[in-house]
Amino acid sequence: MTHSETSLRRLIDLPGVRELEYRSVLKREFAEPEARAEFPEINACVTALFGLTADMAEEVERPTDWDTPDTKSPIVQVAAFEAEGWDVTDDKRRPLRVLGHFSAPLWLALRGVAGSLPFDTESPAPDAWAAKLAAEANRFRKR
Repeated sequence: MTHSETSLRRLIDLPGVRELEYRSVLKREFAEPEARAEFPEINACVTALFGLTADMAEEVERPTDWDTPDTKSPIVQVAAFEAEGWDVTDDKRRPLRVLGHFSAPLWLALRGVAGSLPFDTESPAPDAWAAKLAAEANRFRKR
């Protein structure tokens, strides 16, 4: 199954991420942690999406059972994020160059430690989900 066939949320499709990724293609240093000081738009984007900057995320106290997913290699993180329902690759299935800016805030938000996940307009509302389930149950009973 390809990523387009799954229901993974794509980090690159969130507001501002594709633009940051493009800039990191043009200027490799843009993906480095030091770039956050020089380019405030990185922290602005991360904060807008997850409620905290990458630097703030580094300072958050982790639970005692934290398995440090945010320090793993990008390839390992791609698989781990996919297991959590997130695609952190580009359109050619390579890990995003800017993943380092988003990794810790996303992990912290996913696990409910700090920050928050961006609103997902693609997820059906609970009422729509319940209505669909009820309709399927009725169809099943009619068989």
